[in-house]
Amino acid sequence: MVHSFKGMVPELGLEAKRFQQSNLGAPPFAPTVAQLIRNAIEKAPVLLNATASYLKPRLVTFCYYAKVELVPPSPTEIPRAIEILRKIITSARTGSFKNLTVKEALLNSLIATKVCVWFYVGEIIGKGGIVGYNV
Repeated sequence: MVHSFKGMVPELGLEAKRFQQSNLGAPPFAPTVAQLIRNAIEKAPVLLNATASYLKPRLVTFCYYAKVELVPPSPTEIPRAIEILRKIITSARTGSFKNLTVKEALLNSLIATKVCVWFYVGEIIGKGGIVGYNV
């Protein structure tokens, strides 16, 4: 049985027919490297302005939180931190940590993970490379 695919295959456009008929390696409508560079240079200011307008509010938010969160502890915060550490040690000794809610336990484990990760990041930065760590 012979099938006819005549109505099922779309006709090729004029540019594609020219490409098929030409002996060149690229279609005649393909942009040259010079055209690509010219287009990139023409569109660069628009792209940079869009990037700047996108990043400006996010950078303001980052700077706000960086000023608040990335400062060393003040002398008034050190005794409070020591008291919190004492509570943690006593809860480990007495077993009262078993009475934490799931949310509190998850939060405590995330904070401990964060401290460990920043410790290793500091070690890697101080050492000058990641070689020698079992990552």
